Amino acid sequence: MNWLILFVAGLFEIGWAIGLKYTDGFTRLWPSVGTAASMVISVVLLGIAMKTLPVGTAYAIWVGIGAVGTAILGMVLLGDATNTGRLVSLGLIVAGVIGLKLATPA
Repeated sequence: MNWLILFVAGLFEIGWAIGLKYTDGFTRLWPSVGTAASMVISVVLLGIAMKTLPVGTAYAIWVGIGAVGTAILGMVLLGDATNTGRLVSLGLIVAGVIGLKLATPA
């Protein structure tokens, strides 16, 4: 169950990272409220997951989900550059996250 909680925490990390773009420097109220809420939910869920998961593994997976998801949504929603080097690098992050999950007991 804590792996699922960690995954959801990573999704909320993507939400707040992308949300930052839409806050316009925290000058837009509702995007700012949504972004702040996503930040809080993400960190709270990470803390819950860390009750039983190793801190280094949980944090690295949380960051990996956030980094990969944010980069992909940046390409899809915001027109960030898409090239082979970026995609291969994202694949390496995914491989690392999967490796950490497989190498962690429980």
